[in-house]
Amino acid sequence: EISACLVGSEMCIRDSYNNCLFHNIQKDFLVQSGDPTGTGKGGMSIYGILYGDQAEYFEDELRKDLKFDTIGKVAMANMGPNLNASQFFISTGVNLTTLNGKYTIFGEVVEGFEVLVKLNTAFASAQGQPFQVIRIRHTVIVEDPFPDPPELADKIPRRSPSPALDTPSGLLPEDTDIDSFQQCDLEQITEELEHKEAKSRAEVLTIVGDIPHEDIKPPENVLFICKLNPATREDDLELIFSRFGNVVGCEIIRDHKTGDSLCYGFIEYEKQEEAELAYAKMNNVLIDDRRIKVDFSQSVAKVAMQKYGGWRRYMEYQNKKHGTNIPIPPTKPSLPKGLELKNAQLKNDSKYGLVFEDDDYHQQANLTSSYKRRLSKPDDRERKKPRDSKDRRDKEIRSRGDRDRDRDRDRDRERDRNKDRHVKKYTTHKLSLIHI
Repeated sequence: EISACLVGSEMCIRDSYNNCLFHNIQKDFLVQSGDPTGTGKGGMSIYGILYGDQAEYFEDELRKDLKFDTIGKVAMANMGPNLNASQFFISTGVNLTTLNGKYTIFGEVVEGFEVLVKLNTAFASAQGQPFQVIRIRHTVIVEDPFPDPPELADKIPRRSPSPALDTPSGLLPEDTDIDSFQQCDLEQITEELEHKEAKSRAEVLTIVGDIPHEDIKPPENVLFICKLNPATREDDLELIFSRFGNVVGCEIIRDHKTGDSLCYGFIEYEKQEEAELAYAKMNNVLIDDRRIKVDFSQSVAKVAMQKYGGWRRYMEYQNKKHGTNIPIPPTKPSLPKGLELKNAQLKNDSKYGLVFEDDDYHQQANLTSSYKRRLSKPDDRERKKPRDSKDRRDKEIRSRGDRDRDRDRDRDRERDRNKDRHVKKYTTHKLSLIHI
């Protein structure tokens, strides 16, 4: 056990075990520590610190006369045969025969058994993870029988590290009254841990200025909608979602410079039940050829800006405060001049009021007609070109065919004349012979 003892003593000399968490506590079996990361997956032996990664582990030193038969045996925790690093464990049970012959025993507890009893009874999950922060604050070498390696001189810190005051995620702080959880089951303890973790995160967000105070909550009657078509407008979205209840607010978030849609927005209902119904029915629905996603909003920006009278006044306040001139786009982008939609009141109290006013009808019609004519002229020219070219080609083909037919007809006529001349000559000669 010389290597294991040397590793243990030299790691204590370097204060490598200071602030290490007890990350594995199994009642009446063992308590484990020695991992600087607190996860049970880290740690490096003194050989790895001195000689590099190739010497990160050292071999087992097993003896048949050393067994886990009593409480307080100190042994190296390994990741397999001959894979010992810096982690160790202390037995808290007797006659642990399953550990014999697998782990190197290099020490034994001789004082402070009351501390070991408290470690053994600490609250932990079924996997052995404790619910509260339990650390090694400091290690002291009473007597070191091993000479320090020459390479270790430059590795020893001048002072011990300061005590760690942070609380890792998922653990209760050290000053938590753990006795208050005596009558709680695992589910209640886990819920309390999640609550404390959420509160600590909220405190951080409050400090950095992301939220006004730590107790703020997102509104439960506001839906978050994303993957919208850039052409989708607030009026269309409000009309679609109004079938589930009274929509008191509908806003599509736009670029603050160009006013273009960023393809996501928020819809606020008067009641929470209406928002829940809309979420159940509208998630993954097709709108303007886009399949949208709907979820409950987690944004508290609107709540935070209420004291300014809305986000527009909030932007005005920020511009004034910082001396900036960030443009504030309109809620709804305006259409090109001459194509604005008018909110005319239709008959029979129709809900659809986006129509052209009567007095602007002819103006819009003339504008549209001239616009169409302007667009159609290049197309007409383009259409005439291929038609003229085609006519020319067809005419050439027809004329070429006519010439070929005339040439063939002349050739046939000439052949017929030659044939008649030859027959007539032959007949005349034969008749002359007969006459003689």
